[in-house]
Amino acid sequence: MPPTLCTPRLLLNPYTRDDEEGFVALFQDVRVSRWMGDGPSSEADDRALFGRIFSKVYARDLFDVWAVRRDGRLVGHAEIKRTDEVEGHEIVYALSPAVWGSGLGTELAEALVAYGFETLGLAEVHATVAAENEASLRLLGRIGFAHVRDIGEDDGGLTRVLTASRRSLSATSSPL
Repeated sequence: MPPTLCTPRLLLNPYTRDDEEGFVALFQDVRVSRWMGDGPSSEADDRALFGRIFSKVYARDLFDVWAVRRDGRLVGHAEIKRTDEVEGHEIVYALSPAVWGSGLGTELAEALVAYGFETLGLAEVHATVAAENEASLRLLGRIGFAHVRDIGEDDGGLTRVLTASRRSLSATSSPL
């Protein structure tokens, strides 16, 4: 099970079975799911995905995946996992449109990167973002991710691979 992480406004903790409806609602919102994986899925597929978090991911300790909460309410989803697509660990995050524009995406992404560096001991953290997802590309750029390469998708789309390295972030951060 992943550890609980706290930011000034967010709590990242393991999902509970009671989170299924909130999880499905988040992933069924096409404003969110259009940027996740292969895009929108059926409700049945999203329920199956939620079930696999327990039966596979948590049961086999495959990678860290969290429910993202604000004021006790499920507002998002977060992961950090090893992937061959980028030959390293990738962060994945999604927030409900109700909280977009509030700075929570930056807070969430920074928490995932810090966890990767400080807890997992990674030298680099990656993100893959659809080239059209300008909001996420801007967010990641602001917190120190650099564009590394592009991946052409079977559907003709383009995915940008971005990387943040511990070395480059520590070189640009100011002392306390």
